[in-house]
Amino acid sequence: MCTFRKKEQMEFACSHVVCNWRPDGEGPVPPPLPPRRLRKPRPTSLPLPPLPSFHPSPGPPSLPPPPPVPRRGDKQEGESRLTANVNVISLSIGKMVDISQASGLECFQSPVICGKCSAALSCLSSIQRTVWVCEFCGRSNSVNDSEKVCVGQRAGVHSDDLYLSSQSDDDYQNLEDTLVVFCVDISGSMSVTTEVTTSSGSAHISRLQSMQDALQRALTSLLQQSPHRRVALVTFNDDVVIYGDGTSTPLALRDWALVDYDHIWQQSVAYSIPHCIAETYDQLIQRVQNLSENGATCLGPAALASVAMASRYPGSKVILCTDGKANIGLGEMEQTPFLTSSSPSSYFYRKLALQAAGSGVIISVMTFEGTDCRLADIGRLADTTGGRVNMVSVGTVATEIQSASNDNVVVTGVMATLLAPDGMYFPYEDENNHKLVRDIGNVTKGLEVTIQFAVKPELMEVFLQKKTLPFQVQLSFKTRDQQKVTRIVTEQRPVTTFSRIQAGNLNTAVLGVHCAQLCARLTMDGRVQEAQRQLKAQQVLLNQISKQRPIEQEENIYSNWMDTMTTICDDITTETQTLSDEAANVMYQMKRASSANNNTSEIQKNTMRKKKKALME
Repeated sequence: MCTFRKKEQMEFACSHVVCNWRPDGEGPVPPPLPPRRLRKPRPTSLPLPPLPSFHPSPGPPSLPPPPPVPRRGDKQEGESRLTANVNVISLSIGKMVDISQASGLECFQSPVICGKCSAALSCLSSIQRTVWVCEFCGRSNSVNDSEKVCVGQRAGVHSDDLYLSSQSDDDYQNLEDTLVVFCVDISGSMSVTTEVTTSSGSAHISRLQSMQDALQRALTSLLQQSPHRRVALVTFNDDVVIYGDGTSTPLALRDWALVDYDHIWQQSVAYSIPHCIAETYDQLIQRVQNLSENGATCLGPAALASVAMASRYPGSKVILCTDGKANIGLGEMEQTPFLTSSSPSSYFYRKLALQAAGSGVIISVMTFEGTDCRLADIGRLADTTGGRVNMVSVGTVATEIQSASNDNVVVTGVMATLLAPDGMYFPYEDENNHKLVRDIGNVTKGLEVTIQFAVKPELMEVFLQKKTLPFQVQLSFKTRDQQKVTRIVTEQRPVTTFSRIQAGNLNTAVLGVHCAQLCARLTMDGRVQEAQRQLKAQQVLLNQISKQRPIEQEENIYSNWMDTMTTICDDITTETQTLSDEAANVMYQMKRASSANNNTSEIQKNTMRKKKKALME
């Protein structure tokens, strides 16, 4: 077990846990109250935590001081008007799985796990002789002397432990031995031209010409930066053609093969790609230059073939570029105005996304502006696997493809577990208890995940009598060289009530990112009214903060994000309405919002310029 500390990798939106937040009458349904005869008698008054003076010490990190008591008038206003939940935790997953700073430590050990809730023993745990009473569920666990030693020399309110397994299921993998598959649409609509300005004047460039130029630039960049990496080309129109690395005879899939999932997978995974780009650059360039546009769009079979090829090399990526909706073969969308969860096409894309994620493959999806590609549906391939979703033009496609080809998988198979004390729960999550498990899968640099938590209404008074509450995050994953790793971060937070919270206690960066991620997720799931309620609550909160202190530049960005999503949500009039590609693109960007990357402010500007246009079909 190795120990190191990166405080910014696990952040809370509020310095304290607000124990008396509860959803309003229109929000998520809280757990039912227990029968009155089983409830503890209510105290006639509840003493507030003491307010000692705070003096920072040079020793171990300590808990933040309780927030000051506001004026009586402020208390009443805050209690009655503040509906946003400020109990939010932000996990910088992209940073937390980066173990390069601990690469010199090679201790192999397993964590001590609670037999009931699977929480891990940490330096914050209390051990009496040989018994550890779990701080999350209350179970008594026996521990031996050696296990007590591993946590006995650390103290404070933060614990960060790294466990490196001594065994691996797979052989060592060369980090360069991954595959980049360019899956390119060459249907008839790729002949549409756009007038562009060049150094010699104006010219009309077709979508395919811009794609050919973009692919040649990407191949040149890969040759220079990753000469030992494998690169493959797949095209689709009426047929799917697998060119591989350009040195072998192309494999064509057509007719009945386009509706046979297993046949496509078996043929594609068996297609050999023996050479790296340093050996195949010229052949690939020639294949790209010889492309011509015609026919329909069998996008689904092409995506399936590309994922099958990439699945042989964990950490590989598929870059899918198209200008129209799938209209033949598996995943065709032309016969249905919108996809339901039970439709065959929806099932196909969901199955393919999960299979790609399980194989350590990320899929990035790019569509051309001004087209109808049903981005809300095919974008789920990227959303599930950790890839990016973008709309491009003939002028930007080269830059976007190169950026996508540089997106490297940091780790694969990430499973995240968040634990809070028994009696708490996570709103908007499937699990209605104090333990949340998320299968994150592939992780690229910069991934940030935010999660709400709250105290169950019937236990608010019990929790207000506690001084601090523990939280633990467990991340299990596999590095690119197949090393199994478990990272466990544990922290304590003091408790308080809404009336004691002021602007200085709040982290607006965490709140803004969470609002963007949650509202985009709700909108994509068709829960638009809930997204609108969350947006309004966050806007009220931001307005209240602005009354207590000046709004900083970064907070204006988060406000812009909320304005963007409000514009889109307000344009949705029915639950079955299909998001336009422009709106879906914004939502996918917001789902992957992070405090370290505020480039979505440009998306906000573009969306507001199009406010008068119909974003929905």
